[in-house]
Amino acid sequence: MIISRIKLKNWKNFANADINLKDRVFIVGPNASGKSNLIDAFRFLRDIAKDGGGLQQAITERGGISKIRCLSARRDTEIAIEVHIADVGSTELKWKYGIGIEQKKGQEKPILSHERVWKGKKLIIDRPNVKDNKNNEFLEQTFLEQKSSSEEFWDIAKYMEKMHYLHLVPQLLKYPQAFSGSDMPGDPFGRGFMERLAKTPEKIRRSRLGKIDKALRITVPQLKELYYSTDETGKPHLEAKWQHWRHQAGWQNEEQFSDGTLRIIGMLWALLEGDGLLLLEEPELSLNAGIIAKLPVIIYKIQKQTKRQVIMTTHSVDLLQDTGISPHEIVILQPDDNGTKCIAASSVPEVNAMIDGGMTPADAIMPMTIPKDIEKIISVLY
Repeated sequence: MIISRIKLKNWKNFANADINLKDRVFIVGPNASGKSNLIDAFRFLRDIAKDGGGLQQAITERGGISKIRCLSARRDTEIAIEVHIADVGSTELKWKYGIGIEQKKGQEKPILSHERVWKGKKLIIDRPNVKDNKNNEFLEQTFLEQKSSSEEFWDIAKYMEKMHYLHLVPQLLKYPQAFSGSDMPGDPFGRGFMERLAKTPEKIRRSRLGKIDKALRITVPQLKELYYSTDETGKPHLEAKWQHWRHQAGWQNEEQFSDGTLRIIGMLWALLEGDGLLLLEEPELSLNAGIIAKLPVIIYKIQKQTKRQVIMTTHSVDLLQDTGISPHEIVILQPDDNGTKCIAASSVPEVNAMIDGGMTPADAIMPMTIPKDIEKIISVLY
């Protein structure tokens, strides 16, 4: 399944947003335009649905309602998210889930202003209901986190729970002991990446690492072999053989890998792992321009096998040079005084004309993400 549409109201940068989504989505925009905040709307739903999560914890982890609500919200202060879910390759609506949250003066906790679920075109959950109206405390929890409440609802709850976010920080993977107090729900920055490898069944781990090994031999000069091992204490490691001027090749483990090598490994593993929505933040970081240019094809090829949706943010011109990227796959964020606007690149006539004329998506779209007064930065600093 994929999320084919998302609607936001008063969510962080977005006073109102309505975005159609494809199997592969590229989110572009200036710094502080809300790329990460848009990604976080999906993570918020995941955090509600996951075991040990829930609405109240998801809100608390984000600093409370005041940190979530758009600064442009005025009289109508309800925060709302709605997602449409369809099968891969289908335009037919399979599920629709909508949630509204508010916290009025004097209320100890945020509560649901509404929660609605459609299975196809049939509304199967509509809250507040009679039970909620008798006791407002029931509105402190969603049906999304109460999977046992409705067997009909189980599929969508599990789908939300399987969403995965990755913005791998190599230093956390190399030196996890130095960040012992930095555990975060869902391990978004890859601190526990080695433990995830260790918990993966051996046959599956060997298969995935075999594919990654073949990719690394092409993208990382002199790397000749990658394999998984454990040391005498049982601690998991990735080890690589490197060819150099000496007759015998040298060995290194993940602590000595380059940042770029670790990010490639982490990203490829995430793409091969599972079939839920994958959220990637700036996958181009630390990578060579030549590798970045191939990422859209790599993602597309793996998607054909895993049937999973990939939504990513990017600042990279190299990433968007691929003429196989459709304007329908690109969402442009444009901030203004009333919150960030989300624009489908395919809805901009000038973009369509330039791409039809042979320009790349990068040539047609990335100039729209450059601050209009950027040239003034030099005179301000000197």
